[in-house]
Amino acid sequence: MATQTSVKLDVYVNYPGHCEEAFRFYEQHLGGNILSIMKHGELPPNPNLPENWQHAVLHARMEIGNTILMAADIPNAEPMRSAYLTLRFNTLAEAERVYGVLGEGGEIFMKMEETFYAHRFAMLRDRFGTLWMLLCEK
Repeated sequence: MATQTSVKLDVYVNYPGHCEEAFRFYEQHLGGNILSIMKHGELPPNPNLPENWQHAVLHARMEIGNTILMAADIPNAEPMRSAYLTLRFNTLAEAERVYGVLGEGGEIFMKMEETFYAHRFAMLRDRFGTLWMLLCEK
């Protein structure tokens, strides 16, 4: 039997310079709630920080459903490779809507369709490089 624990699992994603744009997009289209965004330029002056990096995100935090998504802009960050953020939906309409929004400008690995385990399931990379699984369970 599992014991109760105070540990929570959050997700941290790195972007190569478009973290705030991605978070604003997720806030608008996924119903996320941005809790904080701190920019590199808000820190005490750092002579090693390039001038064009002043507006890059040092740390951002948002809530989507009951999950915390954290992120930052990291020079030369690469797109996610083998971990997916999974969104579970209660309705087919919402699953289809989000599929359309996240798929635009992205890369579809598995188109949204009915499977033996789900009313709708899809796998994709959005235009920001984030990997998503979309699931409307049976």
